[in-house]
Amino acid sequence: MKIWVLHGGEGAERDVSLRSGAAVASALLERGYDAEPVDLRSRKDASAFIERKNGFAFIALHGGWGEDGTLQAALEMAGIPFSGSGHAACAFAMDKTAGKALFREKGIPVPKGIEVSRRGADEESLSGACLEGLLERSGKLVVKPCCSGSTVGVSILDGSGRLGEALEEAFRHDNRVLVEEYIPGREITVAVHERQGVPVCLPVIEIRPRGGFYDYGSKYTPGGSEYRVPAPLEESVRKAVEQAALGAYEALGCRAYGRVDLRLDDDDLPVVLELNTVPGMTATSLVPKAAAAAGISFGEFLGMVVESSLSR
Repeated sequence: MKIWVLHGGEGAERDVSLRSGAAVASALLERGYDAEPVDLRSRKDASAFIERKNGFAFIALHGGWGEDGTLQAALEMAGIPFSGSGHAACAFAMDKTAGKALFREKGIPVPKGIEVSRRGADEESLSGACLEGLLERSGKLVVKPCCSGSTVGVSILDGSGRLGEALEEAFRHDNRVLVEEYIPGREITVAVHERQGVPVCLPVIEIRPRGGFYDYGSKYTPGGSEYRVPAPLEESVRKAVEQAALGAYEALGCRAYGRVDLRLDDDDLPVVLELNTVPGMTATSLVPKAAAAAGISFGEFLGMVVESSLSR
């Protein structure tokens, strides 16, 4: 079966997607698959691809319509098999407010937060007891677009003094913004994939940015962060982290693979931040690192994703 590696897109994560797509196509070719990268620069390109192509679509588009369920829904309607989760899980994962609502319903711990829209959003609308409640844990706030990835448009504030500026930066990328409590502690991530239809966790990774927080530069600049894999965790903590990650994966109805980002608070309790249904696959990305720690090569892992996606 021909494998079309769809990458590119037109949003803020285009450059990362191009690198992911190139890495995926190269690894699949090395493993003997008939793979070819396809740069989808716009929805028009995606529509033309769906009308003309047969085979399997390996989705390596990050953010926007490539990850929010739009492309997945179109492929489903066209009967073209593709990698990863279906359109509904992708939509819930991309929309951080909706995703966290499902996590809360399943008893999965998430940060406290409130959503604000561009219309009428200002510091006064976020003042009072509500804002004080978000500052209670650490005295810090996280401001982020509701539907974006790669830490694009994210600010971490000491107090609320620069809240208006942080909101404006986030609104550059989305008309809806989340203002959340900052969870102090350790930054960790868990890749989940399926073996014979059963979700399992790859080794937990601890992320230690060399400067500031785990922003775009720390993620995609070689040497920008230190990664400890497997993360040095007590057995009970590791099990709690994996339980939270698997719970988040199943709460959204994900399939084939995904990556769950968490914080370990000062009491070593996991708090889920978000789930990525199309995680990065660049040379510095986390999922390949976790697979390697489990003794699985990049190409072998991609083959497992293709097989589990086809068996859906």
